[in-house]
Amino acid sequence: MHKSQLAGLIIDCQDADLDKAAAFWSAALGFEAVSDPRSDESKYRRLETPPGDLEIEVQKVDHPSRVHVDIETDDIEAEVARLTQLGAKTISKVHSWVVMEAPTGQRFCIIKPCRANFEQSANSWS
Repeated sequence: MHKSQLAGLIIDCQDADLDKAAAFWSAALGFEAVSDPRSDESKYRRLETPPGDLEIEVQKVDHPSRVHVDIETDDIEAEVARLTQLGAKTISKVHSWVVMEAPTGQRFCIIKPCRANFEQSANSWS
C-alpha cells in the first residue's frame, strides 16, 4: 500500500527571467515569491502559500511554457506503476522525481512528499 495526493502547480517558463516571471505570478496570485532552499535557486522560485495548501512554484525550463501538476507520494515506483496501469507513460527520470504523460498529453511529475498534510490527507492505494 502507498499514498499519494496532488502536491502543487508548477508554472513552467521557457527562456524567461525567473525573477520577473516569479514577480508576475506573485502579484497575479497574491503570494510572496521566495527562493526555495530545497532546490536549485537558478531554476525555481516558490510562492509562499499557507501551510497545508498546494505548493506553487515558478520554474525555468527549456521546453515551451505551460503549467503542470505534481503528485506527491511515499512510494514513487508504486505510484508510477499505478498511473501506468491507468494509461500514463513515463517520459523521464529527473533527480528524485519522474516525469509522466497522461493519455491525453498533459505532462506531470511524481515527487516525494512535500506538503505538511501528506499523512493525514493523501489517498491510500493498494
